[in-house]
Amino acid sequence: MTLAAPHDDRHAALELAISELEAGMADLQIKHRDLFSYANAWAERHDAVMRLAPPHLEDSARARLRRIAIRWGLADGVRTTRQFPALRGS
Repeated sequence: MTLAAPHDDRHAALELAISELEAGMADLQIKHRDLFSYANAWAERHDAVMRLAPPHLEDSARARLRRIAIRWGLADGVRTTRQFPALRGS
C-alpha cells in the first residue's frame, strides 16, 4: 500500500475544487440573478479554491480560474464561441 504525500493530497483537493466549481457555474448563475450577487458568489468560491492551492500551483490555479471567469462573463477576456471544423472541405 502506498500512502499519498500531503503535497499530492493538496493537489488532488485543488483539482477537485476547480472541477466542482466549473461544473456548478450554471447553477451559480441561475441562483444569483443580479450581477452583483453573482460576482460576489464567484469571488467567495474563487478565494476558497485559491486557499487550497499549494504555493507552487497558485499561478496555474489563478489562470485556470480566470479562464472559467471569462467563459462565464465574470472577467474581461475573449470568449471563443465559434465552432472550428475538424476537417475542412477541399
